[in-house]
Amino acid sequence: MTLLKTTIIALAAPVALTTAAHAGDPNGKFQAKILATGVLPNGEISSVLTDNVGLPAGSQTDVSDSYVPTIALEYFFTQNFSVETICCITPHDVDGAGALQGGELIDDAIVLPATITLKYHLTNLGAVKPYIGAGPAHFFIFDEDVGAGSAPLGVTDVDLSDEFGLALQAGFDVPIDDKGWIFSLDAKRYFIDTTATFSGANGVLIQTDHDLDPWVVSAGIGYRF
Repeated sequence: MTLLKTTIIALAAPVALTTAAHAGDPNGKFQAKILATGVLPNGEISSVLTDNVGLPAGSQTDVSDSYVPTIALEYFFTQNFSVETICCITPHDVDGAGALQGGELIDDAIVLPATITLKYHLTNLGAVKPYIGAGPAHFFIFDEDVGAGSAPLGVTDVDLSDEFGLALQAGFDVPIDDKGWIFSLDAKRYFIDTTATFSGANGVLIQTDHDLDPWVVSAGIGYRF
């Protein structure tokens, strides 16, 4: 079984159990969604803190996009206000850009974007129910590997720092039936940075700040109960 299939099954299981255990209710307190999600980060260098290798002028970086399954769990305080959290992990590479074009700097960094948003739902527009939201986020980043473009510089270890940030959100839900099933589109913009540290046998070689600031765009189905 592939990692993607295993991840999909793991993410789908809570929703499947929820569906089996509860009757649907379009006005219920709880909602669970299964979504296909694109994570589209920036990754540009915002500042160079340490440079012991002599980076060429115009050195820049880019972080790869990632496409993963996610789940979202939501609790409605009222029909207008709710709180939501998401669950996913996203793999990314950090590649050189500008004067570093073509260099693979960091491989297979895994991001866990812990996020909680408070949402406001518009309920007077008929079947379509738009919403906006905002809340804190904390990016846990782990399992970074030294890229092929970093190793020749003497880099033996890389680290991307965990950081707090802010998420803004907008989207809409559309009922599929009267039993609690919905179709959902969602977009989040995160404002969050990270510090990349490239180390060798004698200590830190390069340390740079990066603007991650990803767009996270999702579409899928949900069940309210």
